[in-house]
Formats: sequence, structure tokens, C-alpha cells
Amino acid sequence: MADILHVLTQTAWKAIGGSDTAINAVKFVGSGSLPSAYRVTDVASAAIAVAGMSIAELLARRNGDAPSVTVDRRLSSFWFRTSIRPIGWSLPALWDPIAGDYQTNDGWIRLHTNAPHHRAAAEHVLGSGSDKVGVARAVALWKKTELEAAIVESGGCAAEMRSTAEWAQHPQGMAVAGEPLVHVVTTDPVARPDWPVPIPRPLTGLRVLDLTRVLAGPVAARLLAVLGAQVLRIDPPGWDEPAVVPEVTLGKRCARLDLRQAEDRSTFEALLSKADVLLHGYRPGALDRLGFDPAVRRTLSPGLVDVCLCAYGWSGPWASRRGFDSLVQMSSGIADTGMAWRKAARPLPLPVQALDHATGYLMAATAMRGVTRRLTLGGGTEGRLSLARTARLLVDAGLDDSQPPLAPETTEDLDGVIEATDWGNARRLVAPISIPGVALHGARPARRLGSDQPQWQ
Repeated sequence: MADILHVLTQTAWKAIGGSDTAINAVKFVGSGSLPSAYRVTDVASAAIAVAGMSIAELLARRNGDAPSVTVDRRLSSFWFRTSIRPIGWSLPALWDPIAGDYQTNDGWIRLHTNAPHHRAAAEHVLGSGSDKVGVARAVALWKKTELEAAIVESGGCAAEMRSTAEWAQHPQGMAVAGEPLVHVVTTDPVARPDWPVPIPRPLTGLRVLDLTRVLAGPVAARLLAVLGAQVLRIDPPGWDEPAVVPEVTLGKRCARLDLRQAEDRSTFEALLSKADVLLHGYRPGALDRLGFDPAVRRTLSPGLVDVCLCAYGWSGPWASRRGFDSLVQMSSGIADTGMAWRKAARPLPLPVQALDHATGYLMAATAMRGVTRRLTLGGGTEGRLSLARTARLLVDAGLDDSQPPLAPETTEDLDGVIEATDWGNARRLVAPISIPGVALHGARPARRLGSDQPQWQ
């Protein structure tokens, strides 16, 4: 276990430009693993450790020696599922009623229909189906590759189940294999800021503009928020993701803008001009088409730490394809491997949305290393990640070595703070990262999207 964790952590840390010796300050505690064919708990712990190492590095550059970082494997596993525990209320259902895995006449396909326009695209191809039985009947008439292509062409989201070997030979799988885990470049130096980097809240004074949605990007922005950054999340009018908003808006303010409207574009430009960090999850080229390509972003905010992610990678024929964690698991062979491992009759995904969460923590780590670079050298950072490349990290780690199951959650795993969310009171799990003197907590409770004005405080 320790060797695998060390290798995974070092691989991810070096991918964002970290030094070889930083891992010496990391300690892993806890035993057990999530049930999976893959080393999900190890990847979770490594990704969270890299985020912790980036915090420690920032504190060291500003205050002296790097503090130690302790990562709890068990809590890391729990946080990869959900951190919030409602008191007297329940989270909405995670999936739309017709989302899921279906048998075609030559294999399996997954439909992702959580967004209304994605469901409409699937129904356009398959015919309106009010329930899974009707959808299953329609799907069974198709070949999986043809149905995947038809739904994607209609603006929807679907993925046929492939094996890891098939994905390795697929043009997109080969493209992803040639990409780095994290692509990082530095931009021209500008004046160095005077951020205070206080030990309890290291990101105090930073402004983070969050243009991300389900789920990796919001996880990244949440970590920056609980470290003291002022995080302003921007969503388009009408967008919602009710099952995960209480989970990921901890510590943030949430506003709406329509970047196709002149007045809202002007507001966005003003916000970006004062932002220190930009996180975005638009598909490759989407922000460019709205008039905000990297050069424009750097002009508006010289020295910007600009970190983005996509689903299927930044090169290859699927670079602009819509995608989500569950779809990438189907495409890349993860669900097929799980099915064989469990000897199941249908695709078996990971027990948690590990690609989303791991990519989110790596995204946050990339942003924090960018903050450190800005403080010390004055230069900005551009970083790129993808769910598909994180999937390769998981697959390359090999199959799980059958660690015992995790000990069940107890009340001792919850922190002592009552969070007055917009849905009711809740508690959070204790943070999986422990750094002496650092307090990871949200200054604001989770809130509904669109609750705030699009302005910095």
C-alpha cells in the first residue's frame, strides 16, 4: 500500500512541477479501501495529498519551513463520495429517471440525461420515453457505436462500454495516452502581489472566479474556498445541479451571468480583471468562441492563474466532446473491468465518482502551485487537466490488492460545526488533510446557485 501511494503521489506531484523531496513531509494514516477492481482509495489519497503538498509549499515559500501533511485514507475515501450530512432533510436524487446503462443489440451503452437538454437529445434519437422500460426497448434496437454517435451528434451525452484494450486502440484513447496528467505552462512575469498567506487561512485575499460545473471543478473551487479564498461561482441563467450543489458550494458565493449578453459580458470582464485565479470547465475552445481566449484573459488579468479541465482530453477527435465521470468510465474500460471483476451481468462503475474528485483535487493543487509561483516569480500559470487522463492514472496503477473494507462511518468522523445551508442544517465530515495550524472550513454555508450578485466583496 505504502509503495503504491508513494508512486501515485509522486507521479501526480511531479506532473504539476513539484520537487522530488516534498513527499517526505507527507504521512498517510488509516487502513482499508473502497470496494473496487481498481485502487480507488489510493488514488483518492494521492490526489488529496498532492493538494496538501501544494498548501505546504505555499506556506513554506511565504513563512519558512514546509509544515507536515497528514492524509487520512479512510476520510479521503468518504470525501470522494460526499462530505455533507443533512440534518432533517435529504439530498435530491443524483440521477435523472432515465439516466443509466442499457443493452443495445451488440453491447452496453450509458446515457447521461441529468441536464434537460441532454435528456431531450437522447429522446430526439430514441423517441420520447417516460421511463426506463420504454428507453430500454428503444435502445435494444440499436448498435452501441451507432447509438453513441447519434446521441452525441444530437447534442447529448452517451458512451458505449469499451474494454481497456479497445480504448488503448481507439484514436481518442491513444491521444489521451500521449497527454501529460497535468499540462502546465508559465506566462510572462508581472508585478508580484502581496498576499499575506496566513497559516490558518493561506489563501486569504485571493479572488477566485469559478466557471465550473458538475463535478471536478466545483470540488477544486471548494478546496480553495475553505482555505480562505474569496470564490465567486458563475453559472448561466437557468442552470442547476440540485443533487450536488449543497455538496460543492461550501464557502462560495454564487451568481449568474449570460456571457452571450453584452451587459453580462461587461460584468464578467470587470470580474476577471480583478481575479487572481480562474477555474473553468468549458469544453476546449468554448471560451475562445465567446471572445475570452487565453490571450484575452491574460490581458484582462496579467499574471492570472488560469486552470481548466475537460472530459475527454485536449487532443484527438473527441477533444470537444461532452462528457462526465460516468461516461469516461464506460469509454475507457473501467466499467468493463469492474463488470468482469465482480462477475456481474451489467457494467460496474467505480464506487465513487473518483475521476471527478481526483481531477478536482489535482486542479486545486495546480492552482495553488500557480499562486506560489506568482508570489515568488511574478509569473502567471495556465494549467489543463481532463477526466480521461486521470482515468489513465487510475488504470495504470493496476488492480486493487484487496485491502480490507473501510471501517464504517461514525459520529466521530463529523466536525463539530452546524452548517446552516439554504436547505437546512447539516454537518461535514472532518477534512481528510491535516496541516498544523491550517483550518479547513467554509466561512459561508452551502447556498443555492444564483443567490448572490456578480461582484467581488
